[in-house]
Amino acid sequence: MTASLAVAAQPTHINGLNVQAAVDTIAALKADKSLARFQFRARNKWVNGGENRSTIRDFYGAGQEDTSRAASFEFTNGEPPVLLGDNEGANPVEFLLHALAGCVTTTFVLHAMARGIAIRELSTELKGNIDLQGLLGLDDSVPAGYEQINIQMHVKADCTDQELDDLLNYALQHSPVCNTVCRPVPVVIERIKA
Repeated sequence: MTASLAVAAQPTHINGLNVQAAVDTIAALKADKSLARFQFRARNKWVNGGENRSTIRDFYGAGQEDTSRAASFEFTNGEPPVLLGDNEGANPVEFLLHALAGCVTTTFVLHAMARGIAIRELSTELKGNIDLQGLLGLDDSVPAGYEQINIQMHVKADCTDQELDDLLNYALQHSPVCNTVCRPVPVVIERIKA
């Protein structure tokens, strides 16, 4: 087989991702590490009670401000009635599960593509346990956040079980949201005077 035929036989897309674009991106980041620096942003405005809205649009990445989004994404945070809300939207700890699921899934699919593994089916179920005594300040020994999060991943792929287990472990270590949740990350809150 000639080299040109071998190249032609390579898939252009794996798991819906453009293989050549991934190769080009990695090459660009290796050539100029400053392109890897990103800043994502969210803005939030309180509405009433437990309801507030976040908008997400602009970010900095690949050495410049991104202008690819014509409109903002808007997310309404709410609470169920048992937590004094009116089900205006999912609550923030549910959005955290959503972010974690999305990031682990995307990281898993990306690295499967990099390894040449075709994913046939993929879904996740997440459960997080919280004791409200921490949130309400009723017991200082109880953390205010999740005590534990369990992720169950259902996946069918064109590879061995061992390759899937290795890929899952790799994805958990390299998922930005999972990494952020699993290690202490400084969060600075400052009040801006009106």
